[in-house]
Amino acid sequence: MKAPKAKKIENILEIHGDKRNDPYFWMNDRENPEVIKYLEEENAYEEAMMKETEAFQEDLYEEMKARYKKDDESLPYFFNEYWYIVRYEEGKEYPIFCRRFQTMENAEEIILDVNILAEGHEFFEVANVAVSPNNELVSFSEDNVGRRIYSLNFKNLKTGEILSDKIENTTGKAVWANDNKHIFYIRKDESLRAYKVYRHELGTNPSEDVLIFHEEDETFDVNVFKTKSLEYIFLASSSTISDEHHFIPSDNVFAEWKVIQPRIDDLEYSVEHYEDEFYIITNADEATNFKIVKTKIANCGMENWVDVIPHRAEVLLEGFEIFRDYLVLEEREQGLLQIKIINEKSGETHDLPFSDPTYTAYIGLNLEFNTEILRYGYTSLTVPNSTFEYNMKDKTTKLLKQQEVLGGKFVAENYISERIWADSRDGEVKIPISLVYHKDTQKTAETPVLLYGYGSYGHTVDASFSNVRLSILDRGFIYAIAHIRGGEYLGREWYEDGKMLFKKNTFFDFIDAGKYLIKENYTSSKHLYAMGGSAGGLLVGAVVNYEPQLFNGIVAQVPFVDVVTTMLDETIPLTTGEYDEWGNPNDEEYYHYMKDYSPYDNVEAKDYPHMLITTGFHDSQVQYWEPAKWVAKLRELKTDDNLLLFKTDMSSGHGGASGRFESLKEDALEYAFLMKLENKI
Repeated sequence: MKAPKAKKIENILEIHGDKRNDPYFWMNDRENPEVIKYLEEENAYEEAMMKETEAFQEDLYEEMKARYKKDDESLPYFFNEYWYIVRYEEGKEYPIFCRRFQTMENAEEIILDVNILAEGHEFFEVANVAVSPNNELVSFSEDNVGRRIYSLNFKNLKTGEILSDKIENTTGKAVWANDNKHIFYIRKDESLRAYKVYRHELGTNPSEDVLIFHEEDETFDVNVFKTKSLEYIFLASSSTISDEHHFIPSDNVFAEWKVIQPRIDDLEYSVEHYEDEFYIITNADEATNFKIVKTKIANCGMENWVDVIPHRAEVLLEGFEIFRDYLVLEEREQGLLQIKIINEKSGETHDLPFSDPTYTAYIGLNLEFNTEILRYGYTSLTVPNSTFEYNMKDKTTKLLKQQEVLGGKFVAENYISERIWADSRDGEVKIPISLVYHKDTQKTAETPVLLYGYGSYGHTVDASFSNVRLSILDRGFIYAIAHIRGGEYLGREWYEDGKMLFKKNTFFDFIDAGKYLIKENYTSSKHLYAMGGSAGGLLVGAVVNYEPQLFNGIVAQVPFVDVVTTMLDETIPLTTGEYDEWGNPNDEEYYHYMKDYSPYDNVEAKDYPHMLITTGFHDSQVQYWEPAKWVAKLRELKTDDNLLLFKTDMSSGHGGASGRFESLKEDALEYAFLMKLENKI
């Protein structure tokens, strides 16, 4: 079957005296039948080229699915007189939200069965479920397209009735006031930016809802939340580099909103409440890796902030949890997360002990103030996700729940994890790499390695367990995560050195990590593969332009590859809010810098590795046309006969297929692609 060939229409884009011809710009129209036709042709071509792997894909899918407990349920947590559980039933794709009054021995009450709501929909997602303070009502949000535009709905839990109140075009989040009849929610603008906060009174027409706050700065988004104490409702307005918080008492929805600290460029902060004080994590006073301060509620401006946990240059402070007698910190030092317990009365401090060479640890769901019990989570590349209960007074630990791996083949001791440090080209830093492999896998030039990366927004890809990943580990692959600049693995400066006019460090770190793996005989270019999604798709797209011979194949999931055109279009979701991440190409310096690495703009007539590229037609984060245009240009210019496959899920968005197991089919396709290249099918 011949590969599709997209038509070209000359389209000159000019700015700063520079002209770009974008002949595939016409694909930006999702209503154009020719666009649909092209996407369907690409889907048919992908299916034909992968035809021989269909049985293997099905085997992989069933193998992955078999590792999951079909009737699994979440760890119960107690809140406001009820135990809450989310469970799944065998043969069903969607969760069931339940609760039991006071004890787990009491009868189960189903709050929401998403399987019933999802009937008749190709895609369905419930994003937020919130019970009213009196336990009689619940709000829930739903999206049946995949664009992350949610409608808010309400249900009477005493009668089971779905109320007539229905609020469209929201972020999906609702926050209840303590009067049980008012909620606060957020609407999105045309570019899907969260920009207006409204107050709604149940039983009234949403057209009458009161506008509480309008964020007019297009680089900011808004959020609304209630403090752990339940005493305050907060409205947070945030950009990449600045925050501003307003608050009212949860008991008085008509109170005047007070500001904690007006926004200042480069001042970030977030807030929690305890008694008559606010605890704030912030980068104020050049606290690059953040510190914790506190302030009296009555006088909470920055001039009244008092240090609780001072800034430490070698430790990134990522989060905290307040208890009556304890303060718990989530910290990152040399890339590894630590959980530190501080006894507020005695001043005694200790860390929870973790032993894996690379892992993830995090503070779990802790809704009670007056307790000595801390819930925390732990996982590593060889340890399934686990939830522990830690007695902060007795220093004793109890395992509450560990993710079950069914199928009878998983034994943790059969897998080995490592953390190694690659040399960077600038000689100034070393790049951490986390790896996992089966103990029988030998490190040789013939060993296949899948190198994963992201490296944007300060998001850190930590070493965690994956049921799905076992399917390639058991077939001789080494899986590696490159903790490149642009994330915060080694602190805030690690992020700053991989954004804006330093963005190329992200790509060069990934390349250097790959070369180091080859140098240390973990693999060779013939068996090295790269994978990344969204901004990680930008990463692998840029990398194959810089070093097309380094990898045998790449998998680019929902890739952000048309950087310049997207960042010049303020109608596209995320664009204006991301100027502080990528830069604003209306500024000539940023324009040329972006253009120099943008994957789409730098496709050339040369050989490229094998490539599998995926997207969702309804993607709200990275529009489908970015990868579509990229593929069309690659088909036009590339000089090799390697596979170039492009698959569009016509019924999903940025997060892929909905449902518990449907997304495993996407994983099976990606792994089958890699196995096909390794002749392992």
